[in-house]
Amino acid sequence: MAIIITDECINCGACEPECPNTAIYEGGIEWTWAGGTALEEVDFGDGTVIDAKDDQEPVSDEFYYIVSDKCTECMGFHEEPQCAAVCPVDCCVPDPDKVEEEETLLAKKAWLHAEEA
Repeated sequence: MAIIITDECINCGACEPECPNTAIYEGGIEWTWAGGTALEEVDFGDGTVIDAKDDQEPVSDEFYYIVSDKCTECMGFHEEPQCAAVCPVDCCVPDPDKVEEEETLLAKKAWLHAEEA
């Protein structure tokens, strides 16, 4: 399951440097697949392939946000999601709409960082 940042976020930024996948961005800031990963291009499996360095639209304009497709809940890096561990207002919480098994999260980590799965 990916982690989300709720609207209780106070925009302190404590979570951003903790993410091993660089999946957390300040509100209004564009993001890239390449940032914090080994990706050079992203193949969506439907014939769409993009350069991983291409800017993507912000998920939120108001609060820090997590790109769910880059979030591995810190699996393979830490015992627990580091964003949640450092958040002073407990607004980094599991996203019930993005439930993923440990195996899926580890495969995502391997894909993001060009590791053997």
